[in-house]
Amino acid sequence: MYAKFVLLVVICILSVMKKVLLIVVFLISSIGFARNNYIVKTEDSRRVLLKSDFTWEYIDLEKPVEEALKPESPEQVLESSDTNACNLEADFKEPELDKGLQMQLKKGRATIEDIKRKVAKDNDCEEADVILLSASESKAKGLYNFCANGKKVSYKRTGLTVVKNRSFLQF
Repeated sequence: MYAKFVLLVVICILSVMKKVLLIVVFLISSIGFARNNYIVKTEDSRRVLLKSDFTWEYIDLEKPVEEALKPESPEQVLESSDTNACNLEADFKEPELDKGLQMQLKKGRATIEDIKRKVAKDNDCEEADVILLSASESKAKGLYNFCANGKKVSYKRTGLTVVKNRSFLQF
């Protein structure tokens, strides 16, 4: 009778251990699936792995080199630098923005003048060299296209924070 009791206790312990082992394996495997790693493409066509622990690494170690884009003469250098030029008309006027909205943004230093100051600082030019090409804004967010120092740049505003608009392609 004592042997039957010991056998019953061992069977109960084994069944509990199976359940505990199953739960532990499930938790460990779910941790592995919980990580979100993303692959993005930079402006120079290199792929970057963004890891969930806030680190990153290049997948493509070398920059892709296209023979057709290599400039061979100074004339080609000048022509290729004009692809992102503003090419404004002589009578170009900056678009008018909503004055009421600009008054609300004044409290957080996110008016168009503040954004132009940031664009000028980021592009190493004077504030007078920054021209607003187009704008789309609301109280919560805004998208602004500028001509800064002869080059087109785009900035976005979320709330009162203004950053350069960079688009990464995810695939």
